[in-house]
Amino acid sequence: MKLYCATTNLGKLREFRLIVNHFGGGRIEVESLDNIKQIEPPEETGATFEENAALKAVYYSQFAPGPLFADDSGLAVDALDGAPGIYSARFAGEHAGDAANNQLLFEKLRGAENRKARFVCAISLAQAGSVTGVWRGEVEGRIIDDLRGSEGFGYDPLFYFEPFGATFGQVTAERKLLVSHRSKALELMIAQLLALQ
Repeated sequence: MKLYCATTNLGKLREFRLIVNHFGGGRIEVESLDNIKQIEPPEETGATFEENAALKAVYYSQFAPGPLFADDSGLAVDALDGAPGIYSARFAGEHAGDAANNQLLFEKLRGAENRKARFVCAISLAQAGSVTGVWRGEVEGRIIDDLRGSEGFGYDPLFYFEPFGATFGQVTAERKLLVSHRSKALELMIAQLLALQ
């Protein structure tokens, strides 16, 4: 089975492929949507991760020759009332990168005692403009005061996962995929797809 994926983020695409291969036993192949960088992206107007994932999946599925999934994921920090949430990728501005987003998070959490946070991922699958499913995954951790590790991307070097005794930036992608929010959401989708075969 071939699934198309709507992302221009190479870090995410690598994780998606690792996760799908792990849980799909080699029976599902993930392909990036051809020319996705040339397609004008849709405006993310949803109020939740699920709404944005579905919106993107429906939009991009019109350009795919088969089923396509899209995700919306981000970091929800308790002390910031769930922010940056759906704005995680553009927390420090529309074209801000990881370094600027991480720096703003440091500033917003200065002096905060409660450092609990969770990564959230919603995955939506669509075909020919219709949603066929939405799945959600979460992983709990806490935000630390310094960047640790060079693995992963985004907020990974700040997200401390107690069972590992390390940040997501300090562990390999293979180790992270066993517990990550993307892994949990994709595992649910894959299980449902394989059950239908």
